[in-house]
Amino acid sequence: MNNGTDKWDWGAVSDFMPHFWDGLLITLQVLALGSLISFSVGLLWALAFRAPTRFVRWPVGIITEFIRNTPLLVQLFFLYFVLPEWDIQYSAMTTGTIAIGLHYSTYTAQVYRAGIEAVPVGQWEAAKALSLSYTRTWTAVILPQAIRRVIPALGNYVIAMLKDTPLLASIGVLELLQRSRLEAAQTFQYTEALTVVGVAFILIAYPSSLLLRALERRLVR
Repeated sequence: MNNGTDKWDWGAVSDFMPHFWDGLLITLQVLALGSLISFSVGLLWALAFRAPTRFVRWPVGIITEFIRNTPLLVQLFFLYFVLPEWDIQYSAMTTGTIAIGLHYSTYTAQVYRAGIEAVPVGQWEAAKALSLSYTRTWTAVILPQAIRRVIPALGNYVIAMLKDTPLLASIGVLELLQRSRLEAAQTFQYTEALTVVGVAFILIAYPSSLLLRALERRLVR
């Protein structure tokens, strides 16, 4: 244990690493599944915004605005502590993954929406001139062009989700930060554990942001 005279203990880092890998695995699982929920549900929201009837558009608008304008932490607590009162209960990790995916789906919906609106009108007219069905127009003409335009923006939200995964510790998910806090609480060596976690987030997020910038430049060309 650190006796207070040393500022850094490599032995503490070594002892923490097994817990680090366990926490990192949980964090990446939540990130991957949350991103999948966010992208798929966000696309459904975006398509609902273009529904021909306002009885679809209005409820979707109200729901997405409510989710987007309430804190993710509040939504986590609601799903984990309130829904069980209606006999709807999932594990902490499942609840956290659903919460973060739904929360960010309201943001990706706006990204999809902007991408769809950026598709030239001539593309819609060409699909109509070719007598393509409604479904075929969306799947073969509109969505491929729209999604290609918004991939970099969607990637930015993946990074944002990564940085929000520590919030899941509030409902008991043993993600990266929570693992470090539990380990440090036993050894009182907070510096080593929290520094390793901070560096890990940087090593994941910063290269990802560089990759997104390169991808954006490539798509523009």
